[in-house]
Amino acid sequence: MNITIRAAGLIKSGPERTLIDNYLGRVNIVGRNIGIPNITESAVDIRSAKSRKLETETILSVAKPGDVLVVLDERGKALTSRQMATQIADWRDDGVSNLVFAIGGADGFEPHALPANAVKWQLGKPVWPHKLVRVMIAEQIYRALSILAGTPYHRD
Repeated sequence: MNITIRAAGLIKSGPERTLIDNYLGRVNIVGRNIGIPNITESAVDIRSAKSRKLETETILSVAKPGDVLVVLDERGKALTSRQMATQIADWRDDGVSNLVFAIGGADGFEPHALPANAVKWQLGKPVWPHKLVRVMIAEQIYRALSILAGTPYHRD
């Protein structure tokens, strides 16, 4: 299974870029050993989108039928790191080829433009800037795959 973080906005350099690249490098090493060989990030320039609906459609345009689409949304389900790991493993074991984590723009996703099968997760109750959400989901994917790889987890 491949994992893509698809996010609104561009991050060229700075501390967020450094953290994202660090976690993606680490997670790609861990992922290879557990059947998840490719974890990437895809930045989406949404500046030309004239509405939240168009932003949503642009960000989600890479998701194909059969992909699992996880939309990061403040109204989504909050999972523990272990629950995330279990869900990712279940999708992998069920033969899902692509898992896409989508991060919206400043105003989030247009609810009516989301596919019916989109899964909604949140990273806590506060509203986070998309740059930090990218760092946080990259870290959580790393943590989930590390749990699946059997590395010690400090919450055990």
